[in-house]
Amino acid sequence: MAKITNGRLEKWPLRLSCASLIGDGMIREAQMGQLGFFDAEKRLAALSAKGDPLEAIDRLVPWERFRSDIEAVVLTPDEVKKSSAGRKPVDAIVMFRMLVLQALHNLSDEQAEYQVRDRFSFTRFLRLGIEDSIPDATTLWLFREKLAKAGVVEKLFERFDQHLAAQGYMARGGQMVDATIVPVPKQRNGRDENETVKTGQTPADWEKKPAKLRQKDRDARWTKKHGKSFFGYKNHVNADAKHKLIRRYEVTDAAVHDSQPLDALLTKGNTSTDVFADSAYRSAEIEAKLKARGFNSRIHRRASRNHPLSNAQTRANRAKSRIRARIEHVFGAQESSVGGRIVRTIGIVRARAKIGLQNLAYNIRRLVTLDRMAAA
Repeated sequence: MAKITNGRLEKWPLRLSCASLIGDGMIREAQMGQLGFFDAEKRLAALSAKGDPLEAIDRLVPWERFRSDIEAVVLTPDEVKKSSAGRKPVDAIVMFRMLVLQALHNLSDEQAEYQVRDRFSFTRFLRLGIEDSIPDATTLWLFREKLAKAGVVEKLFERFDQHLAAQGYMARGGQMVDATIVPVPKQRNGRDENETVKTGQTPADWEKKPAKLRQKDRDARWTKKHGKSFFGYKNHVNADAKHKLIRRYEVTDAAVHDSQPLDALLTKGNTSTDVFADSAYRSAEIEAKLKARGFNSRIHRRASRNHPLSNAQTRANRAKSRIRARIEHVFGAQESSVGGRIVRTIGIVRARAKIGLQNLAYNIRRLVTLDRMAAA
């Protein structure tokens, strides 16, 4: 049976016995003759036979490599000293696994707790048995809050990228750069309130109502795309053309132009110097910067008034699109995943953590796909 000893999760086979997974509700059903232990065992075996993706994720992700970065910010001094006083903290990797589950399915904290209690596959993924307590929504929120404030999610993302390279999935084929809007729940503010927030100040009425102030996202911004208004943030990503893995990302408010974080996104880690992007990234300044840094611009050209594209430029754009369009597959996979891209946090610090976890979850899911393709 699995145990958490001295704050560390002991290794055990991922396929658990049904007795370790059945909760109180299932036990009552078993007593009523509706579900037996062997029935639960068969259900777990059936999940494995159908190809439970969580089993592949468990196998491919080097969980222990994340421990030191996480424990450095989530453990208190007493916990670092392994003090025997007080309640033992939940193992850091159990909590990180729960965050990955949450990001894979874009669950709220309350729904993450509920689903872990309800679903055999989720409990098995966390490697928890019936004798182990399941982290509640508040514990999960506090854990993520510590990671967010310390900026650790970015480190975890980079550590996994190193693992991808070590497994042979180095960045190849050029860099594809683009941005997508990540919506948050809309703020019902007045026009004057919005103008005050844009200047970096807080409306006086909000200051008098702390409870109201806590519910106001003063970092998110409105923007328009294709004639529609959106409120939230932007996820700016750099994905390699060969594997469609996200290599770098930046999170800004939605009003920031797509091209502004370009310098921070580009990396020399790709085997190709080509940089692919749509015409929103093209300017004389950007072209000069790319050349100075040794990159080969493959950014789309755009027509201007009274200056349509030549046939040669149109053909060149079409050729670039065959590669650049692959980054839309990245955003499409995130959008079509359970729950979509929306984040339910307040403030850019928390949004960076949530969006970073979504990007990490995408790369994890993509690694499973690449591994399956390599084995075929």
